[in-house]
Amino acid sequence: MQRIRYSRYFKTTFILIDVVVIAAVFVYFFLRNNDQLFAEETSEQNILSIVLLIFYWILLSSRTKLYSIARNITYTIYLERLVTHIFIFIFGVILLAKVSNNDFLKQDRFLIAISLFFLLFLIKSTLFFTLKYIRTKGLNYRNVMFLSDDSSSEILKNILTERKDYGFKIYNYAIEDRFDFAKLVEFWKENGIHTLYISTELGHYEKEQEAEIYRLAEMHKVRISLIPTIVKNNFFQYDLGYIETQPILIRSKFPLDYLTNIILKRAFDLVFSVFMIVFICSWLFPIIAILIKLDGKGPVFFLQKRYGYHEEVFTCIKFRTMCVNGNCTIKTTEENDQRITRIGRFLRKTSLDEMPQFLNVLRGEMSVVGPRPHMLLVDDFYKLKIGRYSIRSLVKPGVTGLAQVNGLRGDAGNMDIEMQKRILADAFYVKNWTMSLDLVIIFKTIFLVIGGDKNAN
Repeated sequence: MQRIRYSRYFKTTFILIDVVVIAAVFVYFFLRNNDQLFAEETSEQNILSIVLLIFYWILLSSRTKLYSIARNITYTIYLERLVTHIFIFIFGVILLAKVSNNDFLKQDRFLIAISLFFLLFLIKSTLFFTLKYIRTKGLNYRNVMFLSDDSSSEILKNILTERKDYGFKIYNYAIEDRFDFAKLVEFWKENGIHTLYISTELGHYEKEQEAEIYRLAEMHKVRISLIPTIVKNNFFQYDLGYIETQPILIRSKFPLDYLTNIILKRAFDLVFSVFMIVFICSWLFPIIAILIKLDGKGPVFFLQKRYGYHEEVFTCIKFRTMCVNGNCTIKTTEENDQRITRIGRFLRKTSLDEMPQFLNVLRGEMSVVGPRPHMLLVDDFYKLKIGRYSIRSLVKPGVTGLAQVNGLRGDAGNMDIEMQKRILADAFYVKNWTMSLDLVIIFKTIFLVIGGDKNAN
């Protein structure tokens, strides 16, 4: 069963839309100052300027991966790429204005930059969500199947099932004791299978069987994607390198291993936390403190030991959201937890209970953005179960984080599965940190604070 795969045309269409927008903004501002766009004395320079800007936009995309958008990318990651791309592009526009002989370009360069930012941001975000919406309606989907049923495969299957906007349609294949290759090939043909997911966990198939699966997949144009085992594998800590033509796995060097990035992130933490404490916390803390006192007996702040950078223990500061009890260090919260006070439920829903942690940021124990610190007993338990759990400690814990803004918080449901998803998000953050990613996470956190987080317990 063959389907028309029109995803291949999206990239070209999106590039053409961006080119039209850039050219239109440039032409508008020229006509705003001079109605002779193609006058003989300036036409060559004007056209050359537009062409240079368009080429610059397209060439820059090879570095920012603006058009290399996987269907399973989240808006957080897409927004980070988009904002980075637009800012670098606008810098190029301003630079071109400085060296250009066009008077209007020099006069209006900042208006042009602002117009380009908002137009491109709005249009590309709209296109992103439109494509996501189309996929939730069952269009532009990709047929996939799994040939293993271990925990790593189940987590991926769960993600693809829940996220309809990714556009994956899973076809279940009954795995029998005696592997029938002819039946497998027929299944591919009948269902138009695009991708076959196979776990790397040992013991699923004999070597001869795996070799035959790979051979048949290549023959029938079925892509194979490998799923690293989540429980034991430390694959996040390695990159693929080469010695001449021989591939080898080498220890990863993460972005925050570099001194310049460490200084940049720390400087931002200090500036942002001082701003929050002076302009927000100075009047918000007394109000929250009064409400906590009126809601019941006990201290305003809740202090608890947490693991921080390189697993150093520090005292994490929060507003108290529970009645005073002896189980706070040995029992995590659960859905409809009776220990949570009325004001505590509101503070958790809006994440305002975390605000005192800006004091931890000032003290250098935490960062504004990073993996959220867990209770000591939670860390000690999952470090033994999840191979790359300790990768979280390679950066400072954060007041907010990538996992939290993507809904991976709270203790409802299957905690083992949810924790594995959370750790995958934390590991992704550690390996792919950028300053713009931090800004996007902060931006999304503000919206969660205003609207409330349905996943907060």
